[in-house]
This record gives sequence, structure tokens and C-alpha cells, in this order.
Amino acid sequence: MNTATITSEALSLPVQQRAELAAQLLSSLDALSESEIEPLWFQEAAHRAAEMDQGLSKRIPAEEVRRQANALLK
Repeated sequence: MNTATITSEALSLPVQQRAELAAQLLSSLDALSESEIEPLWFQEAAHRAAEMDQGLSKRIPAEEVRRQANALLK
């Protein structure tokens, strides 16, 4: 069974079952080792850099991010 088939079947589940499946999948990521996590972060960084290069996302200055984060915490 490939991921497209699994995804299609999972999305056809009722909401509660999808939520339970999502929780199980997310919790399974907690069990990853550092050597498994590191390449995932590199992949994500490369993906984000490519999005910026293509103009699909924009850079936000760190001070603006801090200001927004502080506003959310108030």
C-alpha cells in the first residue's frame, strides 16, 4: 500500500477517527532519534529556502517576530 492510498483512506474516515489517527501519528514522531530528526530538519530548511527563492514566502525580521510573539503572550 502506498502513501497516496493510505492518505485517501485516512481522509475518508469520520472526523473523530481522523483526529485519533493524527494524534497517533504525531506521537510516533516523538520516538525519533536525533539521527532520524536531523535530516528532516535539513529537508525542511531546504524546502523553506526554496520557497523564499521562488517568492512563495517572505522574510520577516526577527524583531517583528518577537513583537508578534510577545503580543500573543499578553
